[in-house]
Order: sequence, then C-alpha cells, then structure tokens
Amino acid sequence: MADAVAPVLEAATLTVAFGGVRALDEVSLAVTAGTACGLLGPNGAGKTTLFDCLSGVRRPTAGRVLLDGADVTRRSPTWRARRGMRRTFQRQQTFGSLTVEDNVLVATEWHGGGGGPLADAVAAPTRRRRERERRTAAAEAIELCGLTAVRDRPASWLPIGTARMVELARTLVDRPRVLLLDEPTSGLDEQEVARVADVLRRVRLDLGCAVVLVEHDVDFVVAACDRIVVLDQGRVIAHGSPAEIQADPTVRAVYLGTEVAS
Repeated sequence: MADAVAPVLEAATLTVAFGGVRALDEVSLAVTAGTACGLLGPNGAGKTTLFDCLSGVRRPTAGRVLLDGADVTRRSPTWRARRGMRRTFQRQQTFGSLTVEDNVLVATEWHGGGGGPLADAVAAPTRRRRERERRTAAAEAIELCGLTAVRDRPASWLPIGTARMVELARTLVDRPRVLLLDEPTSGLDEQEVARVADVLRRVRLDLGCAVVLVEHDVDFVVAACDRIVVLDQGRVIAHGSPAEIQADPTVRAVYLGTEVAS
C-alpha cells in the first residue's frame, strides 16, 4: 500500500483562547500540494483567527502549525512568507502610490539584487540579470491575473475588484508553496471571479501550490476546492469533499440555511 501524501501545510489541534472564550478549539486541517481547502462558517466562526495562526500573525494558545512537516508555530510571518507561505487579507492592502507593476515587484525585493551599492553604481551584469528576471516574473503574474492593461496605473486609481487582483498577483510572483486567501472574490464582478478560479486551477496544476481559502461564496468554494472544513464557534463541525459537505445535515442547518427534515 502506498504511503499517504505528506501535507504541505498542517494545523494540529490549534486552540486560541481569549480569557474564557475559545476562538479556536482544537482545530485541525491538512493540505497537500496541488490541492485546495475551503473554510466555511458564519461570522465569528474562527476562520480569520485560524488564518492568523497559520500565517504567523497570531501564536496559538495550544497546538502546532507545520510547513512541509517542520514545526513553524513560533516562526514569524516574514520567515514563513520567505519559505513560500503567502497570504491576502479581507481588506485590500495595496501600496496606493505605486503602480500595479511595482506593487507586484515589492514581493521580490527581499531577495536583494546582489553586490550591494557598488553593483548598483557600476550596473553589474548580475544586477541587471536579476532585475530582468524580477520584471519577467512580475509581467507573467500580471498577465495571469488580467492586469496587463493597468500595469502602469497607480494602485489608488483602481476599483476594489481590480486591487484584489493586484494582491493576488503579488502572492504569485515569487512561486508560492502555500496560498492563504481571505475572501478572494469579495468585491469582484462575475468575470473577475471566473478569472480567480482559473488562476487557482493553474497555480495548483503548474506550481503544485497548496491553497487554503476563506469565502462566503459557497458556490465558489464548492467549485474551487477539493476539501472543505466548516467551522462554527471555533470548532470544526464538518470536513470532507464538497459533495459530502453539501449533504451534511449539520452544515445545512448551521450554515447553508436549509431546513433539515427530521
């Protein structure tokens, strides 16, 4: 019998307590390369708190976060990001004074150009090569997200839906291992939602990227995800395939709003 595929990202019995209130209560999930896991639940269910723990913004009261099998629970968001974990937030976070292209390029700056100030002064060949590579990667991410026509516009000029696509492009430019997407379709029109779905399919297939997304659009989650985890009051009340989740009577009663016959 073949061994199970090891998860790229794993949450192991994560608990977050605020005094006597548990925002997360022993929540576990695992996502393998090239797959997508959707998080559903009503407001206050703990979805964003879980994302905060996965990305390093918040340290859990108990439990562990594993990246490629290594315990990263105490690692910073920056450390995790530099090892391929990328996140978007509910509220758009673009640099308004920068162009779309420069917003995307920001995600590659941490690599540096090599050679320090002297290489800048003499326009060293290695410096020029790295700059070409960065701009090529940015152009590819911009095209993938349908932003080529606005690449030179300041981000502050963009409508909310387009700005969200800029954020998505920024997560993709530096070959992510894991994408944590917090309401990626919020504010998007029908065409933009379809593009997000296409982008996620392509990065999973082409890059083997693992995706975890929080969404209120149930239809999008069902279509885009292999597995779904449903939270309510900080606890996992169901997990399984989209078909299993749609048929689950507890989920239908608590979240989907469908009365279940007794």
